[in-house]
Order: sequence, then C-alpha cells, then structure tokens
Amino acid sequence: MSRRPPLSDPRSVPRDLRAAVPARLSTTPQSGAPETASAGAEADRVPPSEFLSAREAAEMLGVKLPTLYAYTSRGLIQSVPGGRGRTRRYRRRDLERLRARRDARAGHGPVAAAALRQGQPVLDSSITLISVEQGPIYRGRPALDLAREDRSFEWVAEGIWTGDWSERPLPPEWRPEGLGFELDGLVGLLPERAGPLPVLSIAIALLAVRDPGRFSWHPEAVLARSRTLLRRCAAALALGRPELDVESAVAASLAAPSLAAAIAAAFARDLSPAELAALNRSLVLAADHELNASTFAARVAASTGADVYGCVSAALAALSGPRHGGAADRVDALLVEAGPAERVEQVVHDRQRRGEVIEGFAHPIYAPHSDPRGHMLVDLARGLRGDAPEVQSVLALVDAMQNGGFGGPSIDVGLVAITRALGLPGESATALFALGRTVGWVAHSLEQYEAGFLVRPRARYRDDREATHRDPM
Repeated sequence: MSRRPPLSDPRSVPRDLRAAVPARLSTTPQSGAPETASAGAEADRVPPSEFLSAREAAEMLGVKLPTLYAYTSRGLIQSVPGGRGRTRRYRRRDLERLRARRDARAGHGPVAAAALRQGQPVLDSSITLISVEQGPIYRGRPALDLAREDRSFEWVAEGIWTGDWSERPLPPEWRPEGLGFELDGLVGLLPERAGPLPVLSIAIALLAVRDPGRFSWHPEAVLARSRTLLRRCAAALALGRPELDVESAVAASLAAPSLAAAIAAAFARDLSPAELAALNRSLVLAADHELNASTFAARVAASTGADVYGCVSAALAALSGPRHGGAADRVDALLVEAGPAERVEQVVHDRQRRGEVIEGFAHPIYAPHSDPRGHMLVDLARGLRGDAPEVQSVLALVDAMQNGGFGGPSIDVGLVAITRALGLPGESATALFALGRTVGWVAHSLEQYEAGFLVRPRARYRDDREATHRDPM
C-alpha cells in the first residue's frame, strides 16, 4: 500500500507544482446577467467555510505550520486576515489543489482524481501548449506573437483549426448571407435587456434547428458551419440592447469586413483602425487555452457525437457558471462600485480586510507568474485611452493588487480594460471571450471527433454514512 509523500519542505516542491498551484483562484469570463454594484460585491463574498485556520490548513496538507507559512510566502496558497490580531485564514481551493498534486504521486487512481483539479494532463491534444512564460502557443505559434503581428482573428482561427499557417484567401463562409433566423422572433423571446450569453445560447439553438445537415462530422462541413456561426453570433450581440436600432446594427454587423468590425457594429461603435486592431488582438488571445472547463464540456459533448452547435452550446453552458465565467463581470462590478481611480485602492483594501476574494488575478495555470495575455491587454488599453477615467480605474486596480502581492491581471481583467478603452457596454468582455474561445471549442470538438472515443470517467464510490442515516424529513 503506497504512502502519500509529505509536503515537509517547500524547497522540495518541483517547479511544475509551483506553476500549477495558484496563489489565488482566477477564472475566465462571465455570467450573462448584468450586475449592480451591490450584486457584484455580494458575488465576490466568499463563505467562511471557503477559508481554513492555519491549524486546519496544515492538517489538510499533513505538514507543520512553518511549512504552511512557507507555501503561502511562495504564492502557492492565498491567505486573508483572520479577524484577530495577525492571524490569517487560508483558501480551501488552493489547499485542495496542492494536496491533489501530492496525491497524484500515490498511484493511478489519485492521478486521475488530481487531473480533474488542474493536475496532471488527462487528454492528448495537438492544439495548444501553455507556456508559463509565453502564454498559449497555438499549434507552434505563440498567441502573443500572433497578436503583436496583428494577424487577423479569422486567419488565426483557420490556423488553429487546420494547422495550416500559410497565406491564403479566407473561405466565403466568413461573410454569410443573413442572420439565419427571423429577427423579430428572437427579439420577442428576450427580455428588454439580456446579457450576451443568453442571447448567444438562444441564437445558436435557433441556428441549429434550421440546419438539418448539422450532424455531419466531416471537418470541412463542421468548419463551414463554424465560420458562419461566429459571424452570426457577433451580429446577434445587438439583441437585448434596447438603446440600439437592432435591425440596423445586425445588418451593419453582417456587412462588416472582419469579426472585430462586426462586433463593433453590433454594439453600434464606430472604431478607429487602432481600436479595431486592439479588438482583434483581444479575440486572438482568447481563442484557446487548452482544456479549461468550457472546452472540456465541448469535448465531452463531441465525444457523444453531438453536432458542432451542441458542442458550442455545452461550452457556453459551462461558461455561464460563475466559477468559470464570472470573473470579468465581477471585476467590472467592483470598478463600478469603486468609482474614480483614486478610490479603487481603498475598496480593494476594504474587501481584503473582510476576507473577500477579488477575482481576475494570479491565474492558477501561471501562478506564481502572471498571465501574459492579461498584461498585453492592459498595456493595449493604456496605450489607447490611458487618460480616460474608465481605464485609469482598471490600472489602479492592477496596481493595488500587484502591490498587495496578489499577482498580475488575468485575461479577464485585460478584456475589461479593453472594453472600457473602446467604450463598449458592460458585460461585453464576456462576449469577446465567448466569441474568441468559440474557435478553441470548435478545434477541440474536431479533435475529439477524430479521436472517436466516448469521454466517460469513472467515479470512486464513497459511503456517506452521515447522509445514509440523515432524517429525510
């Protein structure tokens, strides 16, 4: 019977462990419903059970208190004030990840269990490699380089899907004819103001039922549908926005020369070439990030033989969960609550004093390093409108978090910075992430189709005696 190796010496933690266990949890992008400032504050409030005392944390890891403190100082575990003197409380999620990586060394069962918590790789993929220093690398091409080169999002999408990075004309499906469904019918289904994820989910379902040939798994057929789907989803972003002339915005979006321009048109924004380039870079950086929750959902759906609309719908459903997709919305809500840039630091300190977690920093994949995508997008926003109050508040938040030792901005914060610099409406960071990541969802669905097996993990049964004897009322 194998024994779990103790975490007795922080210097013995290998580099890959230090890069995989976060100083704090950061999620990618966003719930669909708009948040008021008070709702944003409530969303960021973490229940007391989410944090453990020092003795409880050390017991969970099977280490002594000095070792726990060493892990915390190295950025492997986030701690917050404990409420009494200098005591601290330690985040359960970080402790669980650290313990899961230790357990992964104890045998095949623990390896599989740890893999479900950002542990060891669980599937083979040739799409994206994540480098702690360079960020995502799409089929051998670093995403940051593609963004700096101002490669079009459409060209990057084709490269991710096919592995062909040659210069060639874009397929005609990138410029579809019409929205694919009656506009009035969808407008009647939506409330007066709807967030982007519900709008996209309904639009995709409507497009699916109107496409009887959607069950073809042939790559060319899937890609043709995916190109059209992306452009129509971009146009659908005009829906749920009562201040817009929806019909005109949809028509302008469908006629736009690129997906970045189509998004701007859907929001009725006339952007300059430099602004459109920044929007395009944002989409490129969001295109894929290996096997996160929404991408895994897409692969599971694809393994069942679901059509590409079903795979993207499954991914959107996963993205709608606040633990995966709520970070950008909560960052935006915090900034609305804080108001002017000079108040941001005090709001950050107040939340930290109350033990509240501010999402969007120290991405768990990159910790203790920073997400290079977030830094690039924040720098882009600073270059576009660094003197604008909306952008200055984001910069103040980044400074306050980094000065407090909570890591650099993730892509969530970067997308919020870009949307504020471009004057896009609230929650549009969610939309940018969803449209950009659709490329990755499609790529992973295609790879899963080709793999040809059903993704069906096994559960390890655990007898919950307390539940068995609980009074059912």
